[in-house]
Amino acid sequence: MMIRQAAFEGNRKMLKGNLHCHTTRSDGQGKPDAVIRQYGHMGYDFLALTDHNFYNKENFAPESGVLIIPGMERHGTFGHPRVHCVHVVHVGPETGNGFEQDQRFENLKLTTTADAQPIIDLAHEANNLPIVCHPEWSGTGASELEGMQNFSLMEVWNTGCAMEHCLDMNAPYWDELLCHGRKIFGVATDDGHGVHQHGHGYIRVNAEKNTDSILEALKNGAFYASCGPEIYDFFVEDGKAYVVCSPVETIRFRHFHVPYRMVCGQDIQAAQIDVIPGTNYIRAEVIDKDGRKAWTNPIFLDV
Repeated sequence: MMIRQAAFEGNRKMLKGNLHCHTTRSDGQGKPDAVIRQYGHMGYDFLALTDHNFYNKENFAPESGVLIIPGMERHGTFGHPRVHCVHVVHVGPETGNGFEQDQRFENLKLTTTADAQPIIDLAHEANNLPIVCHPEWSGTGASELEGMQNFSLMEVWNTGCAMEHCLDMNAPYWDELLCHGRKIFGVATDDGHGVHQHGHGYIRVNAEKNTDSILEALKNGAFYASCGPEIYDFFVEDGKAYVVCSPVETIRFRHFHVPYRMVCGQDIQAAQIDVIPGTNYIRAEVIDKDGRKAWTNPIFLDV
C-alpha cells in the first residue's frame, strides 16, 4: 500500500506563499503596499500581513496579483516580552471571518504556557487557523508547547529569528511533539520586519489560488516548507520511504526516536529508506549546496 503525503497528491501547480510578515502598520520597515509588491516581484502567489495584534484583510496592492490571506500575530508574555512569550499567527477566510479589519488586541499576560490557550481558542472561534510562531526565540520548549492544545501548525523556520539570532532555523521541538502523538504540520515563514528579511522562508501549497482552498490545504498538511529547494514527491510504499527533490547535497529522513541515515553527495535528486517497524511518523528534509533547507510534512503511520 502507498501512503503519499498530501502536498504531492494530484498534479496541481504548487502555490508559493508567506504567512507571517510585518509592515509599518506595526513595527515593520515597509509600507503594506510596498511589501506586497516586493513579494509579487519575487513570484509569490499569496501573503498574510500579520502585524502585531492588528488584524488585516485588505489588499493594499491588488495590481500585484498577490492574494492577501487575512491575518495577524497575537501575543502572550511572561513579564518582559523579550524573555519568555507565546506568539500565535492567525490566518482566516475572507467571508465568515470573526475578526474585523483593523481590529486591535492587547497582549495577554501569562503565568503558565497553558494561559496562552485563549489565544488559540479565540482563533478557532473566529474561524481562523492558529500557527505557533518561533518557539525557540520565544523560549517555549516542547514540554510547554504540550500544555497548549488544538493547534496543528507551527513554524519550523523563521527568517527574522534565523538572521538576527540563529534561532528557529531547523524545526526545534517539532519531532518531540510528533513522537508524543501530536499531529503538527511545519511552516516556514519570514516574519520579516526589515525588507531584507522578506522572501527567504515560505511554503508551497497544493491548492487553488483562493483563500478557502489554501486554508483547507493548511488544515490537511497539503504543503511543504522551504528556503529554496523544491520537493516533488514524498511517499511510503511497501515498507520504504521515498523522496524526490531538486538537486541537493543532503537528504535526511527524520524520526525523533530513530537515527535514520543521511544520503549525501552532489546533485542528489532522490533517496529511499527502510521504515523501521514501530515508527509512528516519518518526514524528510533536504539541504542544497548553499545550505538552504526544505522540509516535508510528516507521513503519519499510526492511523
